[in-house]
Amino acid sequence: MATVGKVIKCKAAVAWEANKPLVIEEIEVDVPHTNEIRIKIMATGVCHTDLYHLFEGKPKDGFPVVLGHEGAGIVESVGPGVTEFLPGDTVIPLFLSQCGECRFCQSPKTNQCEKGWTNSRYDVMSCEDTRFTCKGQKVLQFMGTSTFSQYTVVNQIAVAKVDPSAPLHKVCLLGCGVCTGFGAAVNTAKVEPGSTCAVFGLGAVGLAAVMGCHTAGAKRIIAVDVNSEKFVKAKVFGATDFVNPNDHSEPISQVLSKMTNGGVDFSLECVGNVGVMRNALESCIKGWGVSVLVGWTDMHDVAMRPIQLIAGRTWKGSLFGGFKSKDGVPQMVKAYLDKKVKLDEFITHNMPLESVNDAIDLMKHGKCIRTILSLE
Repeated sequence: MATVGKVIKCKAAVAWEANKPLVIEEIEVDVPHTNEIRIKIMATGVCHTDLYHLFEGKPKDGFPVVLGHEGAGIVESVGPGVTEFLPGDTVIPLFLSQCGECRFCQSPKTNQCEKGWTNSRYDVMSCEDTRFTCKGQKVLQFMGTSTFSQYTVVNQIAVAKVDPSAPLHKVCLLGCGVCTGFGAAVNTAKVEPGSTCAVFGLGAVGLAAVMGCHTAGAKRIIAVDVNSEKFVKAKVFGATDFVNPNDHSEPISQVLSKMTNGGVDFSLECVGNVGVMRNALESCIKGWGVSVLVGWTDMHDVAMRPIQLIAGRTWKGSLFGGFKSKDGVPQMVKAYLDKKVKLDEFITHNMPLESVNDAIDLMKHGKCIRTILSLE
């Protein structure tokens, strides 16, 4: 390619500061350094974690930044030391790395990795080293990826090579939301055939969790959300019941307990709200109930009564659905191509990158499941 070995100028949506609209800017994207890959991003989803950084977390050292972490594209060039990728490969950048060598990657018990951006500045949601500049200023790469840019540079330990026949404007969703929810049910909760489940929050992650519960063979899947309009979509993914907490005067945990003769076998919190996390735990049956925290937040403490756990419940957390990223994402792409998991049904809007602020507003007001931005 004519761009190999050269700094690329391209369009990106830059968040200059918190609580402000993103600005479409021309940025400079450096050549890939050792063990890095430069990727031409073709499509990206807009995830609630992008909004969390912009409107809720708002770390003072986290701006300016190019958001986006749910993308797919084509390798433009590779840096020294890269052996498993070639220009032209179809890839999905990963916010969770898999170096394959550290003690976490060597363990089958976790999908964490010691070498990713999370180990130095997880609170800022980026590392200080970046390949982006704009107007002479360093611009951070969000979660090590930054897919709201036509080009990005990612370490090879945080890139998955996928089937080139996969439609990038759909499989980009496997870079975060769908794997996160689906895997939380299948890998982390280990939902069992014939079980009863409750999923709290019916955004893309929650709907993917519903799909995971259904795939695992749950006989009853109770979808919980304050927006009753979402039940129609939840039913598509396998939900059998819907409960709106606003329709009840008693706590939602008591409502679910009465519906299920003592509580659900598995509950998944897909909101990122510490109050909902407690409700999800208390909705589980004593003795063997398992509750999984899936929604992302780092702003508040979560409270519970020790007796809830002493009575035999298990409380777990799930990051990226428990998938070891470089291994799991290609498997999920294959599952989509084999029609074993749904992706098309998550997509409610398609827009160009220039409409990124409209996409953010749709998500902010609960008027979409996933918006796909095209960067072509």
